[in-house]
Amino acid sequence: MMESHCRMQTKNYQHVQALVFAVNEINENPLILPNISLGFCIYENTFDLRKTYETTLAVPSTRNGMLPNYKCDQKDKLLAVIGGIDSETSLQIANVLRYYKIPQLAYGSFDHLLKDKQRFPSLYLMAPDNGFQYVAIAQLLLHFTWTWVGLIVPDNDSSHTFVQTLVQVLIQNGICIEFTETISIINMDFKGLALIKRIESMSKTLTQGRANVIVLYGDSHSLFGFRLLIASYLQWSMKPIGKVWIASTDCDITSMKSQNIMDLLSFNGTLSFATQANEILGFREFLHTLDPHHTFADIFIHDFWKEAFACVFRRADSATQNKQKYCTGEEKLDTLSGSVFEMSMTSQSYNIYTAIYTIAQAFHSMYTLRPKSTLKLSRRPLEPWDMQPWQLHPLLQKVLPKGKDESTTRYDIVNWILFPNLSFNQVKVGRMDFATPRNHHNYSIDEDAIIWNSVFNQTIPHSLCTERCHPGYSKMQQKEQPVCCYDCVPCPKGTISDEMDLEQCVSCANDRYSNKDRNKCLPKWISFLSYQEPLAIILVALVVAFALITACVLWVFVKHHDTPIVKANNRDLTYMLLISLLLCFLSSLLFIGHPGKVTCLLQQSAFGTIFSVSVSCILAKTITVVLAFMATKPGNRMRKGVGKHLAKSVIISCSLIQLGICAVWLGTSPPFPELDMHSQSDQIIVKCNEGSVILFYAALGYMGILALISFIVAFLARRLPDSFNEAKFITFSMLVFCSVWLSFVPTYLSTKGKYMVAVEIFSILASSVGLLSFIFFPKCYIIILQPSMNTRELLMQKRKSAME
Repeated sequence: MMESHCRMQTKNYQHVQALVFAVNEINENPLILPNISLGFCIYENTFDLRKTYETTLAVPSTRNGMLPNYKCDQKDKLLAVIGGIDSETSLQIANVLRYYKIPQLAYGSFDHLLKDKQRFPSLYLMAPDNGFQYVAIAQLLLHFTWTWVGLIVPDNDSSHTFVQTLVQVLIQNGICIEFTETISIINMDFKGLALIKRIESMSKTLTQGRANVIVLYGDSHSLFGFRLLIASYLQWSMKPIGKVWIASTDCDITSMKSQNIMDLLSFNGTLSFATQANEILGFREFLHTLDPHHTFADIFIHDFWKEAFACVFRRADSATQNKQKYCTGEEKLDTLSGSVFEMSMTSQSYNIYTAIYTIAQAFHSMYTLRPKSTLKLSRRPLEPWDMQPWQLHPLLQKVLPKGKDESTTRYDIVNWILFPNLSFNQVKVGRMDFATPRNHHNYSIDEDAIIWNSVFNQTIPHSLCTERCHPGYSKMQQKEQPVCCYDCVPCPKGTISDEMDLEQCVSCANDRYSNKDRNKCLPKWISFLSYQEPLAIILVALVVAFALITACVLWVFVKHHDTPIVKANNRDLTYMLLISLLLCFLSSLLFIGHPGKVTCLLQQSAFGTIFSVSVSCILAKTITVVLAFMATKPGNRMRKGVGKHLAKSVIISCSLIQLGICAVWLGTSPPFPELDMHSQSDQIIVKCNEGSVILFYAALGYMGILALISFIVAFLARRLPDSFNEAKFITFSMLVFCSVWLSFVPTYLSTKGKYMVAVEIFSILASSVGLLSFIFFPKCYIIILQPSMNTRELLMQKRKSAME
């Protein structure tokens, strides 16, 4: 109850009153130990190791003496010892009492080291097991995404165990520790250069670190040195400490009387874990009855009153205290701030209260169930003072309240709100419940009810090594850095991250694509050259227009079939070429609309066959021109070979080869409709798969060979004397044809989706228009606009002049 500099810690005075209140209740209860009165003796160790051992040795000695194992007053019987307030004191007491087998009920903080029954067989822990607080701390940190934290612990064995266990739990949950600061237990006499070094070290840790959240472990005594350093730092720097403190179950930040108001306010907004303590009926009223002028048996009340109310008691022989405030005894305890004294029963006071009842019930059971036999020497019945303390052990194990040696299943999350007048308010802002299996738990936190430190302007603080990765980004580990330090890299194309801090991006399904921000998968839209699209409408309009033009040209040639210009150009070949060109224009319509099985079969095969017929007709016309010129020379024996059967043979033979290629193609690996999921990231392309790519390019290649041969023959015959010089027109038309299809291949391979189809349609139209315009438009001009030139005489005259 006393600080190490011999100054009363007023908050701990409630522990004494909880002891007195429990003893009075038991003595007044006729059902517990009737006709037997419990008494108690309080020893103070002032948190000094030597004093603790000295006081503990006085327990088994005669009162006011120091003779261990010798007690002259047998009726002054010792039943058990209650203490200490911290684990270190409990351990020191246990090291002595274990030799006497005197029961020790430790009411202070829970320490797993003290749970070793082989080492401490007479020690019982009244505080609940805090083993779940490691998971609770990790869960609280994860809730607010605080993954970069610091630890401040006192320098003792209990803290080392706490750090080792907590670090393992935090690492398992992906939380990193920036620093672990160990604070030695120091007192107010700690001054000079050593204090300055401590302050500088702590200020560097708190100000230069990126962790805004610090886990604080320890009891009120072990953390007194830390409070001293905080107060000294504030006086030295005059800068507030903006941190979020996470206090363990044993940490009471208001237990030490503050020397600096900023010292206490630095802990405003602290979040701590508290085990539930039941309110004892009548205890608050009992505290109101305390009176320093009438409670003579209480040796602490005067010191408490002077320290708590900052007053002095008037002495009869004193005449020089006029300027001091006198204690009247009428001061009210409930006017004191919570940092000085609490009216509601604290968890440690509740443990003392429970310990008294546990001892009384065990002794009651032992006394009421004592043997009826008598001692052989005295022939008197057994009296209470005849019973030995070690006989309480089996009964203590039975009556010990359930849960005191087992894990608690619930923590309250408390928000500490501190005020400038040194008062405080503990607001319950959540709770954590742990089921029997340790991996099953649930929690609830009311974020709106939390009051944060004023430095954070009532916004949830961040405590991260690096900022969180937003959706659309993934974490990439930084080299030689903890796992909490990473870079945020954008998700690659086709992948997304729709949550914060994802380790890696995930790919969208085949029928979906990632949006621009890479945080959502959107349904792909079906893509094909539909008749409703502007591009398709334009192409259809061109197809219809050129088909009508071709039909008109055919009609003009049919109507003027008896004219010399029509006869001179082989009417049958002309009609066949015009009809094939008409079909070429119409075949392009097979590429527009939703591809189906039939259209995929007809697209390339019909297009290749019809174009092969057209080019074959042009080749036949060119060969006919050459042979016709050679046949007109005197003495040439080729005249008999010139005729309609030659042209038909060229057309049929060349077309049959293309038909054979297409037949093999359709018979072995025909084209089929296909959904292309990968060519375009945002669409599903409905297209016709060529099946056999080799046969597809074989059909195109054969058509190109025919066109090249026709171009070469026409180019060589361009200067032959012919009516209207048809060989020259064929040369220009084949030049356009070859240029279009030579540029088609790279363009076709570099486009995707409906634009690939549009390229092929455009190539069909362009090459067909080239043939139609260069071969037939000059003749139509003469037939329609210059009929005077369409005469046999003029034809013969031009041919004669050309031969000369």
